[in-house]
Order: sequence, then structure tokens, then C-alpha cells
Amino acid sequence: MARKNNVIEIEIIDTIFPNKSIGKYEGKTIMFKGGIKGQKVKVLLNRKKKDNMEGKLIEVLERSPLEKNISCFYVKDCGGCAYQTLLYEDELKLKEEQVLALFQKEDIKDINYLGIEGSPKVEGYRNKMEYTFSDEKKGGPLVLGLHKRGRFYEVVDTDGCSIADKDFTIIRRNVMKYFRGANTAYYNKRIHEGILRHLVIRKALSTGEILANLVTTSQGTVDTNNFIKALLKIDDLDGKIVGILHTINDGLADIVRADEFSLLYGRDYIIEEILGLKFKISPFSFFQTNTFGAEKLYSIVREFVGDEKNNIVFDLYSGTGTIAQILSPICEKVIGIEIVEEAVKMAYENTKINGLNNVKFIPGDVLKEVENLKEKPDLIIIDPPRDGIHPKAINKIIDFNPETFIYVSCNPITLVRDLKMFMDRGYKIDKMKLMDMFPRTPHVEVIVKLEKL
Repeated sequence: MARKNNVIEIEIIDTIFPNKSIGKYEGKTIMFKGGIKGQKVKVLLNRKKKDNMEGKLIEVLERSPLEKNISCFYVKDCGGCAYQTLLYEDELKLKEEQVLALFQKEDIKDINYLGIEGSPKVEGYRNKMEYTFSDEKKGGPLVLGLHKRGRFYEVVDTDGCSIADKDFTIIRRNVMKYFRGANTAYYNKRIHEGILRHLVIRKALSTGEILANLVTTSQGTVDTNNFIKALLKIDDLDGKIVGILHTINDGLADIVRADEFSLLYGRDYIIEEILGLKFKISPFSFFQTNTFGAEKLYSIVREFVGDEKNNIVFDLYSGTGTIAQILSPICEKVIGIEIVEEAVKMAYENTKINGLNNVKFIPGDVLKEVENLKEKPDLIIIDPPRDGIHPKAINKIIDFNPETFIYVSCNPITLVRDLKMFMDRGYKIDKMKLMDMFPRTPHVEVIVKLEKL
């Protein structure tokens, strides 16, 4: 029966964004995370809601007719990907259907949809990987890899992850071997004891520069001299390690943050090149994880802006200023607002590298800083975090009343919510395009151009 804590077997009859499956059991709608349309699965029911029941996917009993591919050995165990068993053209079609269904559900019409752009690279596209130290099973040897699907403590030894640059796999393997030999304890999240927490690797795919950041607690010491030697003697990399860093993190949350930070070797940044511009990337600054996909994304933004010169452009949630600098040649002035101070600092350094003098960045929260802007913009670019535009900020932004908005979203759910506000305030969707920045995952970027009625 469809009761809490019961395990049932059902067929997935549909999926909705982001990677949520729907099935029917005894006349009730069952919803759960994960799965592919057409699969027969086991689901543990865990929550009753007004119109449905929610559950947890615990086993795939039969594959879907859509599953025609297996491009990763760890597809059953690793929690990093959702669509490794789909052909890429089927994955793009699925993402397209899910996003368009969100617009249909909210009765948003006349969107002038221009299709979905696929990623230039489907395998090895990631320029950043964050690996976790743990064990693959309780009491087992030290492992450095990605979290197991649906697990918080266990980690999979992902030797040959298909979406990571191959240099990451080589470095990860050597670091795991080194710390096994050094008999260094990993940080146990159950009891909050141990030393090794994460290894974060970033690579500029256009230049080959690599930055490695070892994250530990302060509960013990690491022989950093031998660690440096172990990394630098790796001789089969396509790229080159230009910086090695050590971060101390004693927080309880399983995230990478810096209580202390030190440079062990080289420099604390890499330089990436996109669309003829150079961008300095520091350990904690945001940068799109798909370099060549980012080129296509920013090209779409540039195409939506058009060739007509804009006097004043606002770039809200500007990050390290990538979009602002790409648009600077066709603008008299670009003003960016970004809450992360390190990103603003890096954005200014990038403008110097690229010889741009018409771009200004303001550190602070968009909600507050837009009140201090006195200029009248012709165009506003909005590229918010996954939560979308703050509800108290959206009307302040629309009040600038520019001719054009371009909204870049990594979360179509909050995008659709925000677009209704723009449309209620006298804007219409001029055109929309999808860009798949995250192959094999449920995520996709959406670019929307809004024009004043």
C-alpha cells in the first residue's frame, strides 16, 4: 500500500526539472529525486503531501528504453551525474522538454524559443573538481573521490571520471597514493576528528595552467614539503601545475571554506582565456566550470545584446566580471555589482590585464546597491545565483526601466517565477535560448531577452 515507510515498485511515467521523477501507485502520484522516464524502480515512501507522496529512489529494477549508453564506469555508485546512460542528443531533448514544461505550467507564451545549444565538450569538460577524503566503506582504506549516490559519509574512488579533465584524475590518484603512504587520517564527519578534508583542482583549459588546493583541519600537521614534491614529480600531465595551496577549514559543514590560507608553491591563480580576453581565477572566485561552454554562453549573450552601441549597461551579480568585460567594447560604460569581494577584486585585475577602462565594479548586495546607482541604463544584464533575484530587489531593478533586460539563469524554476514579474511590469520576452553548460547533470542555463512593450 502507498503508506509511509513502505517500499513499492513503480514505473517512472514522467520527469520534471530538476531531475524529479513521477509515477503512479494505487491511484496516488509518487514523486522522488532521480531516475529516467521508462525505468522500473524501487522507491521508499517517506512523506505524505496533500496531492502526492514523496519517496526516495533505492534501486533501478529495469532500464528505460531511453538508456542506450554507458559512458562512465561509476554510473551506479557516484552521485555526481544523472544522465550518463543517455545518448547526448536524448539528454538535450530531455532538458529542453523539462524547461519548456515550466513555461507552459505558468502559462508563459510567445517566448520565441531558439532551441538548445549543446556543450562543445561532453567528456572532460569540467575545469574544476572538488574531491573529498573519506573511505569507500567503513573501516576501509583512505579514498579520495566523489560522494556516493544518496550518501553523506561514503566516497567513491572515481578513477577516470568521464566529465573531469584527465589531468584531474592523474593528480587525484597521485594525491590519494601519497596520503595512503603517509598514513594521514581523513576528517571523519561522524565524530569530527581527523585531518584531510578536500582536494580542489582548477585548470585553465585554454592555457593548461593548474591550481591544486589541499584542504585540511588544524587537528594535525601535513608534511607540506613532501606533498609539494609528490605533486611536482607527476610527469604525465597535459597541463602544468603553477600553484599549490593549503587551506585550513575547521567548520562542521561539508563545504570548502578558508579559516586560514597559505601559498605553498608558485602563484595563487591561473589565467583562462575566453573570447580573446584573459581572466585571472583565484582559488575561491566563481568561474563557469565549463570553459568552452562558457564561450558559447557569453556569445549568445553578446548576440542577444546586438551591435547597437549602448551608453550605460548594468551587470548585476557580475561575479569576476566576465560578461561586463565581453560587452565593454560596445558600451560607453558598464557597471557591475557583486557581493563577493574577492570576485570584485579579481574583476578589477582582469580589466587591467585586458586594458579596459570603461568598466566599474561595486562590491555589495544587489538589493542594497541598486538604490545607490544614479545612472540611467540602456540595458541591464542579470545573472543571479540559483535562488534567482531577491523578491525585494526585483521591483527596484525593473524601476530603472531600461529598453532591454537580458536574464541569464542557472535555475529555470526561479527564472520563470521572476519573468512573470517583468511581464506584469510591462516587458515581453523577445527571445530565449538554452545552453547546456553541464552535460550528464540535470542542470542547464537559460538566456532570455526581455524588451519593453
